[in-house]
Amino acid sequence: MKFFSFWRSLASFRVRIALNLKGIETEVVQVNILRGEQCTDAFRRVNPQMLIPALEDGKGPTLFQSLAILEYLDETHPKPPLLPKEARARAWVRGLAGIVACDAHPLIVPRIRNFLEQEFKLDEPTRMKWIRHWFVEGYKALESHLANDGVTGRYCCGDAITLADICLVSHSVGGEFFDRGPAPYPNVARITEACLKEDAFARAHPLKQPGAPASISH
Repeated sequence: MKFFSFWRSLASFRVRIALNLKGIETEVVQVNILRGEQCTDAFRRVNPQMLIPALEDGKGPTLFQSLAILEYLDETHPKPPLLPKEARARAWVRGLAGIVACDAHPLIVPRIRNFLEQEFKLDEPTRMKWIRHWFVEGYKALESHLANDGVTGRYCCGDAITLADICLVSHSVGGEFFDRGPAPYPNVARITEACLKEDAFARAHPLKQPGAPASISH
C-alpha cells in the first residue's frame, strides 16, 4: 500500500488517523503541496485531479478523496469499525463528516486561497478573514448538531470513535493553525481533546510529520 501525503494537508491527516487506528502500515510518499509538487506530471499520473491524499493498494485505480479512502479502509480492514452498525447512526456520522470534508475544508485549501489572490487580487488579511470565516461556520454547524441531537457521548456518536471524530479533529487542528481553535464550542472542544489523547490521533498530528515545522500560526 502506498499513501501520498503531506504534513500540512488536513485531508491527509484524516487518512493518517484511520491508518493508525487500524494498524495499517504503508509506504508514505511526501507530496509538498506548498511547492506545487501535486501539479507535476509524475503526480498527475497518480491523481489527475492533482490533489492529496491518494492511496494505491495493489491492482486497480488509485483511490482519491479522503472520505472515499476512509470508507475503503473501513471496508477492507473492518476492525475497529469507523461507522456504526445501525443505518441512521451511520447517516448521522457521515453527515457530521461531510460538514468538515465537503462544506468547510474545500473552501480554505491552497488552490482556493491562490485563486482568491490571483484572480480577485485579495490581500493576505482579506484571505485570512475568508479562511477564518469558514472554519467558524464549520464549528457552528458541528456544535449545533452535537449539542442538540441526543447522540453525542464521549465522541460524536456515543462512546466509540467514528469517521465523524476523525473529521472533527482535522477541522479543530486546522482551525488552530489559523487562530480559530475549538474552545468556544464546548462539545467540539471536548471531543477534540479526548481524541488527541488517543495515540492514533496524536501520532497523525500534522506537526509530528516529516518536514513539519515546530509550530505554525497560519
